[in-house]
Amino acid sequence: MLDELLGRAELKARIAELEDERDALAGRLEGESERRKEAARARQEAEKEVNRLEDRITELEDRVERLSGDDDSLDFRGTEDLRGDRLREVLSRLNSLSTDAEGALTAAVSDDRSLPSAAESAFGDRAPLVRRGAPCVALTDDAGLVSVALSPPRQPDGFDAWSDGFDLDPTWFHPTETTVVALVRGDLFALGRYEDGDLEFVEGFESDVKSAHSKGGFSQGRFERIREGQIDDHIDRCHEALDEFLGGDSGAGTGAADGDADLVVLGERTVLGEFRERAALTATVDASGDPEAALTEASREFWTTRLYRL
Repeated sequence: MLDELLGRAELKARIAELEDERDALAGRLEGESERRKEAARARQEAEKEVNRLEDRITELEDRVERLSGDDDSLDFRGTEDLRGDRLREVLSRLNSLSTDAEGALTAAVSDDRSLPSAAESAFGDRAPLVRRGAPCVALTDDAGLVSVALSPPRQPDGFDAWSDGFDLDPTWFHPTETTVVALVRGDLFALGRYEDGDLEFVEGFESDVKSAHSKGGFSQGRFERIREGQIDDHIDRCHEALDEFLGGDSGAGTGAADGDADLVVLGERTVLGEFRERAALTATVDASGDPEAALTEASREFWTTRLYRL
């Protein structure tokens, strides 16, 4: 009664309302504080995840760049064309390497898409260089003392093997006693065989084939028909010479006068297709001169191995 008379009842009610409002605001403030803390924790976790993903993206981009071989800073330590005594010396050094049972890797790489996983792992960051040198035979050891690739005249089928030394077949790099080599151009033929590693000229000839014609119209068409006929006659003559020397008409692997022939046909791309079925191997070469000189030049070019220092 006294509080009502003095007006304190209304004030006490107002105080109670304000206290309730204060407690409610304090609760809301505490809730907001917890939410802010939770949001801060979530933001920190999100930032950590973003950093992790960015690092992973960078790692994958670096790996793609290494695998693609497009890094301009990655290059061979050197290259060299090997033939003759120099080739034999280098192969002898590589064959002299002796390691534990699985200390030396030999990998035949047919093309830039077929790098064996063993070579990928063994060469690491230098693996794109192996792809760049393909087709090749890549060599390395578990101590990293040797890291090279060889591109031989005869590229073996793809394989990879760890052993106690490098597996290098001499026939990849050198002619054998049964190797017969023919040079065929649209107007020239030359034939030789190897004796004790040296090329011995057997025979050769040149045919009368019209040179290129620059005039147009009917005269040019007639000229081309005549020229194509002359080239066809020349190719037939080349086959006849091979048949006579090899002792048959079935091509490589037939019996020559003193054994089975390993026929290698070199020459112009435009005529090589006429000999692929009968040859063990064909290759485009650029050789000029008379038949014997051209054959010597073409054979020297063909029996050259490119060395890549990785």
